[in-house]
Amino acid sequence: MTLLTSLPRGYRAIVLGASGGIGSAMATAIKGDMNCSELIELSRSKDGLDVTGEASVAGAASRLEGPFHLIFCATGGLTIDGVGPEKSLRQITAETMSRQFALNAIGTALVVKYFSPLLPKKERGLMGFLSARVGSIGDNHLGGWISYRASKAALNQILRTASVELSRTHPESVLVPLHPGTVATSLSEKYSGGHERTAPDLAAANLLTVLNGLQPAQTGQFFAYDGSSIPW
Repeated sequence: MTLLTSLPRGYRAIVLGASGGIGSAMATAIKGDMNCSELIELSRSKDGLDVTGEASVAGAASRLEGPFHLIFCATGGLTIDGVGPEKSLRQITAETMSRQFALNAIGTALVVKYFSPLLPKKERGLMGFLSARVGSIGDNHLGGWISYRASKAALNQILRTASVELSRTHPESVLVPLHPGTVATSLSEKYSGGHERTAPDLAAANLLTVLNGLQPAQTGQFFAYDGSSIPW
């Protein structure tokens, strides 16, 4: 099976957060793509990658030699150190908010800083990050989850800004945040509210399909698993 038909034959790929629910499904899907010649899987549990630590991210990137045509970052967290999203303003704490930003926003910035140079400069390259629809400011009608929402909104802005710079040095590349939908992983288990959840393998296939169809003119935009655009 060939999933990423828009990438060169024998493309190379990296999945960060490859031990998580979506990350592991993404890695499995890419390994099953006959067009892929090499996949690098990075995660905290497999090799100690800590996206909140600059030295860790820089070291992981420095051990790799590009180009890599596909880089997917599946790191992130909703419940961190046992603390879930706030239900009201009264539950906000500086410590919880700082942890959300360290993982979801600052971690994203560090990955972009050190891994985007591994994309091909003149060939097509794809770099996707897990975001969430709740990070949309324009689509926020329910409130709550302030730290998580804000950290994902920051992630989106980081990628939007980085995409402008990347388009100058890597004009054929696409850098985007992606909403995977409600996926049947440990992250969403307590918060799905009985709503139907997508199996990780289907979610991974959906995200790869979206990435495969994006053009350089769409870099820096925010997309859902079905290819629809999400407002900032």
